[in-house]
Amino acid sequence: MYDGQVAILERTNTGSINTKRLLLDYSIRMSTDRPHPTEGEIPSDPAELLPEDSVLSLSEYLAMHAAVGHRTRYEILYRLVHGGESSPTELVDAMEIDDSTLHYHLNKLVDVGLVEKRKRTDRGQDGLYTYYRSTVFGEVTLTEGVDELVRGEQAFEGMYDSSAA
Repeated sequence: MYDGQVAILERTNTGSINTKRLLLDYSIRMSTDRPHPTEGEIPSDPAELLPEDSVLSLSEYLAMHAAVGHRTRYEILYRLVHGGESSPTELVDAMEIDDSTLHYHLNKLVDVGLVEKRKRTDRGQDGLYTYYRSTVFGEVTLTEGVDELVRGEQAFEGMYDSSAA
C-alpha cells in the first residue's frame, strides 16, 4: 500500500511528531530484508542498527512501542487500523469508555506519531469535526508487532506444549 512513497514529517515545537503527510516507503526505510548481524557484528549501541537516513530515532521507535503496550491505546489503534478513520464519539461508543479517558490516550498516540488528528467539515453540517486515523507507523507497529504475535500464537503453542515431547 505504501511502496514507492516517501514520509514527510514536520516536528512541532513540543517535539511531538505531526504527520502532515505520512506516506512511508516501508520497503526502503524499514526493510526486513537487511541481513541480521552475525556473531561479532552486533553493534554496541542498538541505535546503530538504524539506517543513516532513518526518519526517526531509536527513542522515537521505542516510544511508539511503549504507547501500544497499554491496553486502551492498543484497542484505539486496533480500531483505527482495522476499522478506519473514526470520530471520538464513535470510539467512545465502541469502546464503552468515557470521553476524557479516550482523549488522554488519543493524545498519547498522536504525540508518538501512531495516530493523526484531522479536522473536517461534514456534508450538510456546520463547523469542523475531529477525526482520528492511524499513521503508517501505527499500522506497521500494530500489524507487524502485536497482531503478528497474536496471529502466530497457534504456531508457538506447538513449540511450548510439553505434552508433545
